[in-house]
Amino acid sequence: MPIWLQTAALLCVSNLFITFAWYGHLKTLNTKPWLIAALISWGIALFEYLIMVPANRIGYTELSIGQLKIMQEVITLAIFVPFSVLYMHQPLKLDYLWAGLCLLGAVYFIFRS
Repeated sequence: MPIWLQTAALLCVSNLFITFAWYGHLKTLNTKPWLIAALISWGIALFEYLIMVPANRIGYTELSIGQLKIMQEVITLAIFVPFSVLYMHQPLKLDYLWAGLCLLGAVYFIFRS
């Protein structure tokens, strides 16, 4: 499997964890004290780091740090939008499309060389 694909797959998994750590508590733990939500979120974030660090180390063998960052941002939006709509029941906004198009421009510029 190509390095960029290994990296992207690991970053997708890690981003699922961090999205739930950052935003999932707003739905599932909204009646609990913030300290409980923070501790649970930190526990979830630990798994994210255990996947994200190897993903970046693998990716950095062939990709620049800028390419890794832009890849992460694209993956973040690709994970966040379905999470927001399907899990958090937020409306699908046209702004997500505009943000995605801006990221496509970033992908073009960072990967063109």
